[in-house]
Amino acid sequence: MRCVITGSALNHPSSATREVRQVRSPPIGLPGTLCIPGEAYALVVFVHGSGSSRFSPRNMAVADALNEQGIATLLFDLLNVQEEAHRPNVFNIPLLTERLVHVVRWLGREPMVLGLFGASTGAAAALMAAAGLGDRVGAVVSRGGRPDLAGYVLDRIHTPTLLIVGGIDFGVIELNEQAFSRLRGPKSLEIVPGASHLFPEPGALEAVIGHAARWFERHLGSGLRRRARIAPAQG
Repeated sequence: MRCVITGSALNHPSSATREVRQVRSPPIGLPGTLCIPGEAYALVVFVHGSGSSRFSPRNMAVADALNEQGIATLLFDLLNVQEEAHRPNVFNIPLLTERLVHVVRWLGREPMVLGLFGASTGAAAALMAAAGLGDRVGAVVSRGGRPDLAGYVLDRIHTPTLLIVGGIDFGVIELNEQAFSRLRGPKSLEIVPGASHLFPEPGALEAVIGHAARWFERHLGSGLRRRARIAPAQG
């Protein structure tokens, strides 16, 4: 991620730089990377999936592109090292959702719009959090996600939601189609031709970035462009 590391506060970054801050969110001090471009008007929190972390190269590439269009990003670890060693935790959607909700609340009540970007099992946590947080979340994007794992809450989600799936990610496509039919708010399902689950094929990740950027711009940016006052709440 090409964020510019400086020693200044992040409330008022210059328009020529992106500033980065290594943060730890309560209650257990989960590590994260908060990156804010100049004149940021929204913040997208990334929720990674099973076997991944805040250093996921795919999520970092998406975050970098969002920074380029004026959206701040937070990539953080959902589990600590000890918890990751217990494999069932990786698929514990209620636990991951609880961690995500803690992070969103820790970010405070600043006058900014918030989006969630979930990958794999993280997509289910993002959707469950959106169902519980209501208007606090302005948009959700799922990349190669398992939205079906959000279960019964799918019928309660009115948050604008974009599901992105690889065209040869067989099995996951069908699960996304089933989940898509149950979402109640503005929604879209984009299938990237020739892409598998992790979108490693030439041009596949670029397609993901394009779809995600347009969705967030549409649902987080309309009429709300302002300098985001992003200063995580203390404690």
